[in-house]
Amino acid sequence: MSDYVEECRAALQDCPPGHSDRSMSLNNLGISLRSRFLQLGVLSDLDEAIEHLRAALLLHPLGHPDRSMSLNNLAISLRNRSQQRSVLSETDLDEAIELIRAALLLCPPGHPHRSMSLNNLANSLRDRFQQRGALSDLDETTELYRAALSLRPPGHSDRTKTLNNLAISLQDRFQQQGVQSDLDEAIELHRAVLLLYPPGHSERSMSLNNLALGLLSRFQQRGDPSDFDETIELQRAALLLRPPGHADRAMALDNLANSLRDRFHQRGVPSDLDEAIELYQAALSLRHPSHADRSKSFNNIAISLRDRFHQRGIPSDLDDAIELHRTALSLRPPGDSLRSTSLTNLAVSLRNRFQERGIPSDLDETIELNRAALFTRPPGHPDRSISLNNLALSLQDRFKQQGIPSDLDEVIELNRAALSIRPPGHSDRSSSQNNLAISLQDRFKKRGIPSDIDEAIELYRAALYLLPPGHSDRCQSLSNIATSLRDKFQQQGIQSDLDEAIEFHRAALLLHPPDHSERGTLLNNLAVSLRDRFKQRGILSDIDEVIELHQAALFLRPPGHSDRSAYLDNLATSLRDRFLLRGVPSDLDEAFCLFSQLSCLSHAASRSDLDAAKSWATFAEEMNHSSALVAYQTALRFLDQHVIFLPSPSRNFDVVREVISSLASDAFSCSLRRGAFATAVELVEQGRAVFWTQLARFRTPLDELSASGAAGEALAAEFTQLSILLRNKFDGPTEDQSSHIRKLTVKWDDVISRIRKDHNPRFLLPPLFSDLQKAAEGGPVIIVNASQYGCDALIILSAQNPIHVPLDVTQAEVSELSFEFQSLVQGAGSSNQQLESLKIAGILRKLWLRIVNPIVQALSEIVKPNSRIWWCPAAEFTQLPLHAAGPYERKTKNLSQIYISSYTPTLATLVRARQRVSRDATTQHFVAIGQANPDSGNELRCVAPELAIVAKRLAPIASFTSLQDSNATVQGAFNALRNNQWLHLACHGVPNRQQPFKSSFSMRDGPLMIKDIIQSDWQKPEFAFLSACHTTVGDEQSLDESIHLAAAMQSSGFRSVVGSMWSVDDEVARQTVSAFYDNLVDDSGILDCTRTAMALHKAVESLRKKISLEQQIVFVHIGI
Repeated sequence: MSDYVEECRAALQDCPPGHSDRSMSLNNLGISLRSRFLQLGVLSDLDEAIEHLRAALLLHPLGHPDRSMSLNNLAISLRNRSQQRSVLSETDLDEAIELIRAALLLCPPGHPHRSMSLNNLANSLRDRFQQRGALSDLDETTELYRAALSLRPPGHSDRTKTLNNLAISLQDRFQQQGVQSDLDEAIELHRAVLLLYPPGHSERSMSLNNLALGLLSRFQQRGDPSDFDETIELQRAALLLRPPGHADRAMALDNLANSLRDRFHQRGVPSDLDEAIELYQAALSLRHPSHADRSKSFNNIAISLRDRFHQRGIPSDLDDAIELHRTALSLRPPGDSLRSTSLTNLAVSLRNRFQERGIPSDLDETIELNRAALFTRPPGHPDRSISLNNLALSLQDRFKQQGIPSDLDEVIELNRAALSIRPPGHSDRSSSQNNLAISLQDRFKKRGIPSDIDEAIELYRAALYLLPPGHSDRCQSLSNIATSLRDKFQQQGIQSDLDEAIEFHRAALLLHPPDHSERGTLLNNLAVSLRDRFKQRGILSDIDEVIELHQAALFLRPPGHSDRSAYLDNLATSLRDRFLLRGVPSDLDEAFCLFSQLSCLSHAASRSDLDAAKSWATFAEEMNHSSALVAYQTALRFLDQHVIFLPSPSRNFDVVREVISSLASDAFSCSLRRGAFATAVELVEQGRAVFWTQLARFRTPLDELSASGAAGEALAAEFTQLSILLRNKFDGPTEDQSSHIRKLTVKWDDVISRIRKDHNPRFLLPPLFSDLQKAAEGGPVIIVNASQYGCDALIILSAQNPIHVPLDVTQAEVSELSFEFQSLVQGAGSSNQQLESLKIAGILRKLWLRIVNPIVQALSEIVKPNSRIWWCPAAEFTQLPLHAAGPYERKTKNLSQIYISSYTPTLATLVRARQRVSRDATTQHFVAIGQANPDSGNELRCVAPELAIVAKRLAPIASFTSLQDSNATVQGAFNALRNNQWLHLACHGVPNRQQPFKSSFSMRDGPLMIKDIIQSDWQKPEFAFLSACHTTVGDEQSLDESIHLAAAMQSSGFRSVVGSMWSVDDEVARQTVSAFYDNLVDDSGILDCTRTAMALHKAVESLRKKISLEQQIVFVHIGI
């Protein structure tokens, strides 16, 4: 080609200006340079070609027979350049079009070159339409191709090309205007082209592909399965014509894979997706590392693997997809036009993994990638609104997980920005209005700002306006307005809002026929709003309609449906409302009949199942119905299952707190009122400290199972492995209902079922009373309970039936007593210590008279003085110092002078501590950790002297280690506890009553938090003295859960723990520690954690006259 260019250049030199052949030589050189550009891609060749062709045109003035040819040649070269240079593209393309129009005028009907000019003009106008989107250009293109086709009858050499061009322009117009006849005509034209390309023709594969794309478009428009199936068969045929080595084979592989993946989305046939992945991988293998489409291949495989993950849940598919997206992104460096797409694809997959596994770094990276994608799509970019929406969704995920208000505020601003660039007429405007409305409604629910709900309602209305009757999204839009109006009504009580909500619910319901999958939800929504109106106005027809709607909704939720319990609850509650109004016994009977179905639930319980069972219990109590105890048993069974399926009860503690409420305490009270003492113990154990119960399940000793033979040993190993996986996830920040955790739990449950079947029928089931009674082997355990239905104590004995002690005090009075006491001790330390002590003694006296003395009277008949007793307080009693109760009068004894008190959060905890055998005394290892100067908090002056006292007493009899100051770090503490069974910890204790898992011990480099402690795997620890403040202070809203530092240490395996109920004076701590270890260590030189309660008792007695009353009673013993 270069030789030919030089020949043409030489020929031009032989034709100087004025020469008769100069125009021909200019034209030849221009065409040769253009040909070399098309071959080699050197733009300077194209620029020079245009210069020579312009010169040739000047030599062909109006009337010259070759002017039409020159106009066409220059136009074609300008069109070529417009396709290469974006800056010059618009002017080059406009000039090319004007030149071809001029050429067409010189080719009137009948001219042999007219069809060529018509075709050239159509090609250039189609380019301009693709560049600027002017529909007039597309319409003219189509008409020009029709005109060209009419001049190329059957048998014409260019007929197939023109048929194809017309078909493609009709498809383009269909995609713009949606006129179905355009698409149908395009398909028929493609069929005609295919007939002109018989088997063996070089263009047949291209024709097969074009017809396939047309049929695929029609399937997407009308959903005819035969179109889709024919598409795939055509693409298979096209692929066969592009064998290995063919330049277009990779493209044909991609086309077939795309269609198979689309068909998978339609029909869900796994083999389609598997084949698509194989085809994409084959296409990738044909694209060498520097191939322009290699990134696209990585992306295609990644998206397909992500699809397969969503169908089959194989974690490795999602992990592989993420890595492939990363590789695709690495091939799209900053500045690449497709980088924003790669950023978005990776973000979507990482968000999917976050939703599955809850890995915080995945969510953080998702947000950063979406921010980066948004940055590459500045104002004016056609995909900017998509990036705004994606970033809003990921921030909304983080808000739901962490509750950071600023995230929700940013979500709203992003949704506003997305809406602003989807003006009236934009196809996605209603979607943006809806997204913004949802985020405003979420903020309203959190903050109650009236303007938020008002704006949300207006946006919902605007979205509805854009969804005319017949639109597929209209029903959802009506429902959204209705729920927002109901939210507004519940805050502001405006009756018209509720009336309008009801009308919108009715309108939504009309759009769903009886067999529609969402009809049950709409029936329920309408019923709930009508019930609101009934409660407000008492219209009898409303409650009758409510019941009819709930009955219809329940019919659509058969046994086994995940929503059935909620719908049972709704119908039963409405029947109760009508019974209370009219007193018809059949309504009451039907309500309890519905509730009783809950006890037969076969699937794992959800939150709605639990809520329904709690509603049953409440109603049964209210009506004094005989089913109350069964209702509580059902609710507590559901609670156990629900907590198991929470991926992270510590992260989801708000959920745990809410579902537990007063359930265990009320169940205990109900059982006692019915004389079922053993059941009372079982139920209160099942419903309290559920977090610690769950964690203990993953630490269950398996010695007996392992020793039962090879099968038992294998089961023990499998159970241990799954337990470790679950325990590691237990405090992981995972999203509620994470399927990854669910799958692990299903496997874990399967192992448990096999263990129960073949080895131990009661393995990990809630303990029976006979098991829990073992907690009292060392002395009686007293459960003290406060419920809205009454306050009681139950004394558990090792070899006798429990003893019930009714308490003449109400829950409100106990709560008031607790508040009064906490206020006093929190303000302790004033100059008038004597007055403080008198006030505290007054409260301890009330505690004695109303609560503890009746219990002591019952104990005195069966338990000798100076014996040990264990308190197991529930509800409001957990914050009261039961161990310190007494008359505090001369010549009378306080409780501490009658019995030696210890505490336990649950009976099961105490049983586990008793059952575990201590290590051989010869292997006792003791570590003392002291941090006087933590990263935050005041200096503790007595830490060093305190540790010196501990060292003096313990170093001679145990393998003793001391960590202080710079060595007392978080990791240092963990390392020490791996090798020591006895611990003394002197530092600041920092409770967190709102987020109890963040309660901590202050180390030099930061906090050692509960959430870290529960991840530990310490080897059979024995005893911990927590010389720190507030180590038994837990969550203020869920007292029964005992989420505090001392409980965390006990849960980690420490059989015996000394902790504090409030602030400890530094000097008092030093004195108490000195006296404690003096009493703990005896002449035998053997450490025994069962002596720690007695040692603390004697230490406090010895200091009674030296320290204030408030400090005398601050330390408590927990455990054996």
